Amino acid sequence: MAVTIKLMSLIVATLGLLSFIFGVIAENKKPAAGTAINMKDVTVCKYNSDPTVALGSLSFAFLIACSVAGFTSVFYPYKGRPVSQSILFQNKSFLVFFLIALGLAGLGGAFLLWPTIVEQLHIDNNVHPLESTSCPTAKTGLLGGAAFLSLDSMLMWLVTLMLVSNTRADYFDEVEGSGKGDGPEVLPGDYDTAGHMKAVA
Repeated sequence: MAVTIKLMSLIVATLGLLSFIFGVIAENKKPAAGTAINMKDVTVCKYNSDPTVALGSLSFAFLIACSVAGFTSVFYPYKGRPVSQSILFQNKSFLVFFLIALGLAGLGGAFLLWPTIVEQLHIDNNVHPLESTSCPTAKTGLLGGAAFLSLDSMLMWLVTLMLVSNTRADYFDEVEGSGKGDGPEVLPGDYDTAGHMKAVA
């Protein structure tokens, strides 16, 4: 199957939607707090059925995959016809959306990693002094917000790809158009009465 902009758009959209879905599920499944179990000298926090780390990690992985696919698709030489990066970046709209897509991907990745790592730390370090009765989890809302940043990033990549398609079409139309009419111009007076071209002095 030939690689086309439509195919790459489908891949980017699928990966971005998966990142969004896993991020939303991670937010919804995150427990508000763990269960405190008081023992002789310490309090042990028990976190039952907490899939936050796994779901957050999947969301982050799909966001990275979406960003890599989006970045690659922008500069891919479709039909074996590459376009110089300088040509693409001359389009100011392309440049703006390209930078926004990268920025949203970075911001979304940071907001996904932060609560995922914090949640893993809470699970690993679950033994506290006896007077500690609360068993905290990662800050609520970060994973949900990161999921929407992932979705926004995916949409920006799709807009960027649309601009790439337009820029490529304009560029190749200009190149192919400049290749026509390069031969010498022939006028009616250049032929004699027998229909043969006159010799050039």
